[in-house]
Amino acid sequence: MITPPNVVWRKSRRSDNGGQNCVEIASAEQAVVVRDSKDPEGGILAFRQSEWSAFAQRIKGGCYDIS
Repeated sequence: MITPPNVVWRKSRRSDNGGQNCVEIASAEQAVVVRDSKDPEGGILAFRQSEWSAFAQRIKGGCYDIS
């Protein structure tokens, strides 16, 4: 997938090292796109809104060890 035009990328407020070692996400038409902040011109992953919401809920619920 080519990066959609006019997306606004954002990083977590909890990013370390000034946001240099994290992922960025953006809302695109019917998708959430994710990229590596260290390589913004590199590849991106795209998820359906429902997939991203389910993933975020599992993180918030403690289903993944992300520490």
